[in-house]
Amino acid sequence: MRRLTVFFNPTSGNGKGEADAHRLDNIHPDCEINYVNKNFDITFHETIAEVDADEPVVISGGDGTLNRLINEINKDDLDREILYFPTGSGNDFIHDLGMPANTPPFLLNPYVEKLPRVRIRSKEYKFINGAGAGFDGYCCAAGNNKRSSSAELSKKPINYTAIAVKGLLFAFKPTSATITVDGVVHEYKRVWMCPVMKGRFFGGGMMIAPSQDRLDPDGTLTVVVAHRLRPLRMLTIFPSIFKGQHVKHKKYVDVLKGKTIKVELDRPCEMQIDGETVSGVKKYTVFSE
Repeated sequence: MRRLTVFFNPTSGNGKGEADAHRLDNIHPDCEINYVNKNFDITFHETIAEVDADEPVVISGGDGTLNRLINEINKDDLDREILYFPTGSGNDFIHDLGMPANTPPFLLNPYVEKLPRVRIRSKEYKFINGAGAGFDGYCCAAGNNKRSSSAELSKKPINYTAIAVKGLLFAFKPTSATITVDGVVHEYKRVWMCPVMKGRFFGGGMMIAPSQDRLDPDGTLTVVVAHRLRPLRMLTIFPSIFKGQHVKHKKYVDVLKGKTIKVELDRPCEMQIDGETVSGVKKYTVFSE
């Protein structure tokens, strides 16, 4: 009988991660499945190393789990078969691949072999969807704070629409930004967000970079800059992000493409990296592999 080891994140899917992972019992009834609650005090490299080299490993979780995985494994770990079973609440990665939320486990290795890196201060992070400081970072930080404020709240879906509206109207203040793409300098005023994208989606289904191809052989990335917007104007344009229609507002939205992107803001902002947040960021640089 084939054996699978499943590392699941119990907090994914608004706290339903363990129950969702056990859906594999019906998907693979012919397998002996070993479920392991992923303890994030131990890296994925350490936990994967404990599994026999010829035994497939399944990662069950969402985009945040993937972000931890790609930042904790090394190249040697990719010599083995690593499968991904999406059980998150946002699932921007599989949306980008055109897969349904209930897709069965699939081979992850080709998608994580060459990923961009973002350098913040002296530390580097890989990302699989996107990274940016500004309004997107504000929304992710506010959502993460609500989720972690109590055990009860962590089991409830976060109302990101309410967070976004609050931020648009008065809580978030746009910045000035200097964005350098492959050596070309761009100056912007009243910047709401400028995420650098490997995929098309962020924020649980927003098609922020509709022209981005994560499998581009040159590793080209997309920077989407929303700027020169007053709060009410931003509020009217914001819903169009879900279908990628915001890029038609060329007066307010610039789409830049490149492989090395440096962003400098005029004040510290919250930054999101695949939905995980870093506080107090004024400057960061993204490098394509």
